[in-house]
Amino acid sequence: MLTLNINGKTFITDAEADTPLLWVLRGELHLPGTKFGCGKALCGACTVHLNGVAVRSCVTPVAAAAGHEVTTIEGLDDAVAQALRRAWTEIDVVQCGYCQSGQLMSASALLKANPQPSDADIDAAMSGNLCRCGTYPRIRAAIHLAAKGR
Repeated sequence: MLTLNINGKTFITDAEADTPLLWVLRGELHLPGTKFGCGKALCGACTVHLNGVAVRSCVTPVAAAAGHEVTTIEGLDDAVAQALRRAWTEIDVVQCGYCQSGQLMSASALLKANPQPSDADIDAAMSGNLCRCGTYPRIRAAIHLAAKGR
């Protein structure tokens, strides 16, 4: 049995220690906002925060999350997240939307670590998040807008 702290709530799981955190989040805890994309930590759709750091839940064993604070898109609701959501809407970032939870999770971690990122900082922090629709210029603009609006 593993004890998980997800979005400020405690959960107990009997998942095998090496089960990807993503499968526990989606299948057992019914938190569908974290998406499955590639299963190899290449696309970023499964990004969550582990103790405030953006990680790929598709390759993070659930045992690595036990005893730590996990935040999913469903629990991302601080001032930074609110500024990002406003900016995402104002810039009209979303096209298909599939990657957006991962994009927002990475952008949030970036702005918490670096409140005034440069284009290069944004590109580096977001490089692990793929968008098949190619909304990268809008994502960058929204991150800059959110940084100003905090």
